[in-house]
Amino acid sequence: MRPHQWAKNLFVLAPLVFAHGLLRPAMLTFGSAAFFCFCAASSAVYLFNDLRDREADRKHPIKQRRPIAAGTLPAPAAAAAAVALLSAAALGGAWIGRSFLVVLAVYVLLNVGYSLGLKRVVILDVMIISLGFVLRVVAGAAAVGVVVSRWLLLCTIFLALFLAFSKRRHEIELMSDRASHQRRVLEQYSPAFLDMMINVVTASAVVSYCLYAVAPETAEKYDTQNLVYTIPLVLFGIFRYLYLVYQDPGERSPTEAILSDFPFLANLALWGLAVLWIVYRG
Repeated sequence: MRPHQWAKNLFVLAPLVFAHGLLRPAMLTFGSAAFFCFCAASSAVYLFNDLRDREADRKHPIKQRRPIAAGTLPAPAAAAAAVALLSAAALGGAWIGRSFLVVLAVYVLLNVGYSLGLKRVVILDVMIISLGFVLRVVAGAAAVGVVVSRWLLLCTIFLALFLAFSKRRHEIELMSDRASHQRRVLEQYSPAFLDMMINVVTASAVVSYCLYAVAPETAEKYDTQNLVYTIPLVLFGIFRYLYLVYQDPGERSPTEAILSDFPFLANLALWGLAVLWIVYRG
């Protein structure tokens, strides 16, 4: 079920936070329910993916330890759990509202398509991963009944692409000559090509956030220009992530490594507290 990956579903809560919803009980209830629905749906997708890829995972130095690939979790039990989780997510989504349920369904179908073969299409595989983050934000906005900020969408798109390209680079470095045997699409990537893509989306993500922080509508919405002071924290977070990718690579993917990296987590906490103070101080 990948509980460590549930951190990605925090993107569902972004519209709630930036719409001052944390102080509104109804919005907080629907936003929290949306988060748990995505945790259940994404867990079902992970189970489905692991069922399909269990043979390939057994050739991977890390993924071979996954319960289904290792044989410690029977396939029928995993399939039953996936159905139960998806049913729970659908019921929760129906309670939240039709718009949210539609976005949740698109997310599930997109990820099923990814598992069935779209992950073998170069570039498109990374775009689908990125779209998954965007759908989380859109779903979160639908759950609490607000319009998604174009700035939030831009930042999400570029940040998601940054994470996805970095993950591909880590896989190539980890598997070396065996990379294409474990994930076929990796033979169409190279470290040099991925470095170029990472450079493009890193710059785009930073510029998007900076423009958002200094935009007149942002200052008007929150009645302050103080969001500009969070830019150094964003820069440190991205630079620290790049450090883990290039200077301190390990067996775990960078997105997993940051969950136990104290400098990154401390910086993230500072950024979160700063944003909350700026958005809710009034």
